[in-house]
Formats: sequence, structure tokens, C-alpha cells
Amino acid sequence: MQAVLATASAGYIGGFGTSTKTDPGLGWRGLVERFLTKPGKSLFCCASSFAAHGAGLAHPERSTMPADTKAPSSQTIQGTALLVVTICAALSTLMQALDTTIANVALPYMQGTVGASQEEINWVLTSYIVSAAIMTAPTGFLAARFGRTRLFVTSILGFTAASILCGMSQSLDQIVLARVLQGMFGASLVPLAQAVMYGLYPGGRRGPAMAIWGMSVQVGPIFGPILGGWLTQHYSWRWVFYVNVPFGLLAAAGLTIFMKDEAAPAVRPKLAWVGFASLSLAVGALQIMLDRGEQMDWFSSPEIIIEACVAGLAFYIFLVHSFLSPAPFLSPKLFTDLNFVLGLIFVFVIGLILFATLALLAPFLQVLLNYPVITAGLVLAPRGIGTMLSMLLAGQLVGRLGARPLVAAGFLCSAYSLYLMTGWDADISEQAIIVAGVVQGLAVGLVFVPLSTMMFATMPVRAQTEAAGVFSLVRNLGSAIGIAATGALLTINTQVNHEQIGDAVSAFNRALQTGAASQFWNPHTLAGAGALNQEVTRQASFIAYVDDFKLMFILSLAAVPLCLFLRRPPKNASLSQTHAAAMD
Repeated sequence: MQAVLATASAGYIGGFGTSTKTDPGLGWRGLVERFLTKPGKSLFCCASSFAAHGAGLAHPERSTMPADTKAPSSQTIQGTALLVVTICAALSTLMQALDTTIANVALPYMQGTVGASQEEINWVLTSYIVSAAIMTAPTGFLAARFGRTRLFVTSILGFTAASILCGMSQSLDQIVLARVLQGMFGASLVPLAQAVMYGLYPGGRRGPAMAIWGMSVQVGPIFGPILGGWLTQHYSWRWVFYVNVPFGLLAAAGLTIFMKDEAAPAVRPKLAWVGFASLSLAVGALQIMLDRGEQMDWFSSPEIIIEACVAGLAFYIFLVHSFLSPAPFLSPKLFTDLNFVLGLIFVFVIGLILFATLALLAPFLQVLLNYPVITAGLVLAPRGIGTMLSMLLAGQLVGRLGARPLVAAGFLCSAYSLYLMTGWDADISEQAIIVAGVVQGLAVGLVFVPLSTMMFATMPVRAQTEAAGVFSLVRNLGSAIGIAATGALLTINTQVNHEQIGDAVSAFNRALQTGAASQFWNPHTLAGAGALNQEVTRQASFIAYVDDFKLMFILSLAAVPLCLFLRRPPKNASLSQTHAAAMD
């Protein structure tokens, strides 16, 4: 599979921690040069280099390009042009990383504007994730076919235009379609930006440059909820998308002016279109089925049956193509590596838990706990800090302890945070929510960093790029399926809980005959019956949220024993050499 993805590991490539002598220059340019050549003296560099593993908690990959389409070297771009291209690459990454979390806190406001149910509004998230997952795979082919700079600028402008369409949307159909376009154009932003950064800087300066890029990735999940809450409260949820416009225009203009396009490759790349189309159709049909299943009463609806058949048939075609084609889109040999298979299971589970939790918490805080949107954003933001800290810690420990204890510790942290969430009620404090979020953020870093190294350490170098594309696809699928599944379960369990609680509520219940309850929840009056039904629905929703947290708690615990089956890499295999080989 011709993808531009490989495992992000800025701390291991480009001689991180080394120093090269360079003329620092004068003024602001000298400060930048000095920072780029002294990474070992900056904790900021170290933390952000490991932050590249997270890729906005959504892209723990790094880029690779065909040898004949490498970005211009630092000898081609110097001085101001080099600085501008670096800033533009970081801006494009920041823009994409922000969109992974900034829209979550605004979901209840979007829901009210477009008249959608809580399950339907999750399509705003899943449509973006699935379209990005599908379009990640052909990025390398498109870059080699049309030129990296041209594709980069087109992707930025397309992402910016789609953001404007999202902000202008007046219905659920319009915003979902705009989000699909946004995901399609945004899929290539992170891998292209990383590949450009890798190609712009020589060996000694590559690690610090990738550290700057990694920091721009990690800033998104931390400040995304805060910025989204502030924009929604003071302006409108539409500005959650409009905020991308200045970043996109500046990045596109800077790359167009200062970045030279590479020469066309001598040999035109090829893409296994049958495999790509069948897999895309299978993924898309499956996600539509999951998104609309609860609304259409699942398999009692002809639509759901058709979507299930299309997904099954497309996946069958994909399997036949994979096993019989001499040049398949995805080689079946990848799945003979036990570490890789286990890694896919782990990344599916952690992607499901992370994004499903974020999708659940926004309405939980704003609808059930009546948090202002900006307060909800402030409460959700610290989980990004937890992720950054754990990535720094895991990056230092993975070489000493190995992957197994760190991955197991990560899933145990995830289980503990979800265990804390199962005890939440209407009186939960902000501090308790922040603590659970930080612990879950620690879990993400402890899983992703060692996993993204161990998965590829036992794999042949020639297969690592293809494997990284599968890694990205499975993580995105886990995220989208998790959001859809927990949303459907939330709706079902709310209805079931409402019925069970309602059976115990009647005019003969003594609790409703005394005190303030007899006045506010008097079932004999229209207002009292309405208020009583509203409170029963509220309590049923609380229980339904807890049920979702319990399910993810069980999944986290179930993943821990699988860590025992992870194999250690051969003694003569160097993780840094493995990553560098994948990069080349």
C-alpha cells in the first residue's frame, strides 16, 4: 500500500539530543537557529518530540515518501524561506489537530441548531474520522502523481473551504457532508507536514525540527476544548470551524510562495484501485450502518440490511483481491507478525475508548451537569497535558523496561479512570472530572509510545510503511465505531432505564407525597407530571452514561492480559535504526 505513513518517533530519528555547529545568525532568526541546534538543553524539545507519537491523539504515525519525491533539502531552502515553510507546516498540522477535539464541546449547540438527536449529532465526529481514515492510504500515491507541494496546498485550501462550509451549514445533512469533505482533505495534512519537515532539515537539525512539529500536534488536544468552548460561548459554534480560515490561508500562501515543488518521478506510482475502492466501500457502509442502526431499528429496516450486505460484499472482494492479486492493496503477510496483530487490537481499543469518552463527556457535562460550554472545555483540556507527560515518560522508559509493562500500565490507567467515571453522579465535582481525565490522558501516552515502536521492531523494513497505514486505519475505525456504538447504547439504555425507574414512580409512592416533592413532582398536575418525567429521564441518562463507562472499563481490563503475548524485538534490532529505515 502506497501510503505516506510510518510510526512517528521524532525522539529516535535525526540524531535527537545531538548538537551540530551552526551560525546562529542575528535577531529572531538566530534564536530559531540556536533552538534548532541545541535540543538536548530544552525540555520543551524533548517533550514535544515524544508528542509526535500522539499526532493529535489521532495520528500516531509519521510520514515517508518515495525516494524520488523527497522534499527539497535545507540546501535548497534557506533563511527566511526555511522559517516560513516550517511555520506553515506547523500551522497546517495545528489546524488539523485542533479539529480532532475543538468540535466536541460544541456538539450540544450544533444539536440544537440542526434539530438532531444526541445519537445523530455524533455523525459530525464519525463522518470526519472515517473519511480521513479512507483518504489517508492514497496520500503517497497522490503526492508522487501530482507533486507534494501541489497536493499539500490543495489539501490545505480544501480543508479551509470545507471548514467554511461546516460553519455555514443549516442542517444535519449539510454539516455531515461538509465534515466528510473536511476529513478527505485533512487526511494528508499531518503526514505531508511531517514528511516536509523531515526533508527540510539535515540529520543534526532534524530531531529538533520534528520536535517543533510534534509540539504543534500536541497543542491541539490541549487547547482545542478551551478554544472551542470560548468561541462557542462568546460567538457561536460556527466559529469552531471558521477559526481554521486564517490558519489555512496563511499556510497555503506561505507554501505556495516559498516552497519549491519537486521534480516529477521517473516512474509513475501505481495504486491497487480494486483493493482501495472495496475497502473504502466496506468501511463506509459499515459506519453508515452503525450510525443509523438505532434510528432505523437495526435489521428490521431494509436500509440497514442493504448497508450490511454492501459492507460484507465489499469486504469479501477486498479479501479476494488481497489473497489473489500479485500486487494487493494490503499484503496478508502483515498479519503473520504477532506483535503487529496485537498492536492493532490495542490501538483499536484505545482509539475506541479515547474518542468515545470525549464524545460522551461533552453532552454529559453541558446537558446533565449544566456546565457552561467554556467550563466544559476547561475541564476536558487537562487530559491533553496528561498525554504529553506520559509520552515524555514512556519515551524515556521504553528502552529500559520494554513495551509490555508500559502498555499494560497504560490500559490499567485507562481502566482506573473509567472506574472513577462509573461512580459519577449529579454531585460530581470538577476536580474529580479533571483527575479522571488526566489519568486517561496518561493511559494514551503509555500505550501509544511503546506500541508504535514495538509493532514495527519485529517487522521487515520493506513492510513498515504499509503496516503503518493499517495502523492508522484501524485506530480511526476504532474511534468511529466506538463513538457510534456508545451513542447507540446510550440511547437504548436511557430508554430501558427510564422504563424501569418509571415503574416505581406513581401517585401512591410516599416519597412523592411529602415535602417539596409533592409540590414540584405532583403527578396529578400537568406541570408536576412534566417535571417528574424530566427528572426520571435525567436519572435514566446518568445510569446510561455509567453503563457506557462500565463497558469501556471492561474493554480496558480485557486488553491487559494480551500484553503478555507481545514479543521482545531481536537483540540485534535497534528501534532507532528500524524507524530510520522506515523513514527512508
